[in-house]
Amino acid sequence: MSAAGQDANIGTTPVRAGYAFDEQALANWMEANIAGFFGPISIEQFKGGQSNPTYKIRSSSGTYVLRRKPPGQLLKGAHAIEREAKVLQALGDAGFPVARVHGLCTDDSVIGTWFYVMAMVEGRIFWDATIPEVSASERPLYFDAMNATIAQLHGIDPVAIGLGDYGRPGNYFARQIARWSQQYLDDTDAGRDPNMDRLVDWLPANIPIDEGDESSVVHGDFRIDNMIFHPTEPRVLAVLDWELSTLGHPVADFAYHAMMYHMPSHIVAGLAGADLEALNIPSEADYVAAYCRRTGRESIPGYRFALAFNFFRLAAIFHGIKGRAIRGTASSAQAHERAAAFPELAALAVAQIPKG
Repeated sequence: MSAAGQDANIGTTPVRAGYAFDEQALANWMEANIAGFFGPISIEQFKGGQSNPTYKIRSSSGTYVLRRKPPGQLLKGAHAIEREAKVLQALGDAGFPVARVHGLCTDDSVIGTWFYVMAMVEGRIFWDATIPEVSASERPLYFDAMNATIAQLHGIDPVAIGLGDYGRPGNYFARQIARWSQQYLDDTDAGRDPNMDRLVDWLPANIPIDEGDESSVVHGDFRIDNMIFHPTEPRVLAVLDWELSTLGHPVADFAYHAMMYHMPSHIVAGLAGADLEALNIPSEADYVAAYCRRTGRESIPGYRFALAFNFFRLAAIFHGIKGRAIRGTASSAQAHERAAAFPELAALAVAQIPKG
């Protein structure tokens, strides 16, 4: 992401045109549904967030965060904020670092769309994967904290925490490839791309036969800029943005996270082109090995396929952002910047396909 794009993602802004709602109606709902809440309230909109608009609510009883479905016509099954609330509540009860959910509203009449309210977690978000804000000696500790956090997530038994029905176990790659291929093909407003067309054909024909039936809760967007770190320590306080979470293959989820090693920083937080040794950042091989140690694996067969799949999936998401920008329903000021990056992501996905 460009420097301007990073700046535009940080902090809050007055609620943007088209995203305002009845603030008194929200305050009335919070008073009736959130223990200890009392107004009055003031509302700002977070600059970041591509899909579900996110707001900072200041009140006499504290600060809260609201996530809602965007206004306007939505693709079927998209923006399921009730799923976000469910996974946050279950993982929080299991001791995983997430923000506490205070309440979910599935009544459109309150503010116009479904929403949930959660705690505001104070800490640091790093928008640059090289973490220039910390010393070189500390950087490995921050990468280790991320590695430990995703390994912790994949070690949680979904059934034991009430998420056994959070998705369909097994055949994760096949189902995801079909889903994102269809979403890409259906969004005719955003157009077609030859690399995406190639991937739509290549990916389902090349799923590693040893994928296995492993299943865990997967985040789906596990990146450094989707985590809140402790203000001064290399510790993850909360993982954010669970809208793509489901039950799935942990290797797919980890490969998405490790995709940072191949990701140009102008698209999303990535390390491509960075001098890892000079920055004292673990190599990709060492980072993969650390995850394997934590999860009891000897190696990750099909890792390159998983990288290709994840670049494809992210390209499909950016293609969707492009479509929403064209239709005027994109919820972030950076929607056009991300739409422009769509072809580059599709090319990066094809670049992961083994030669020969």
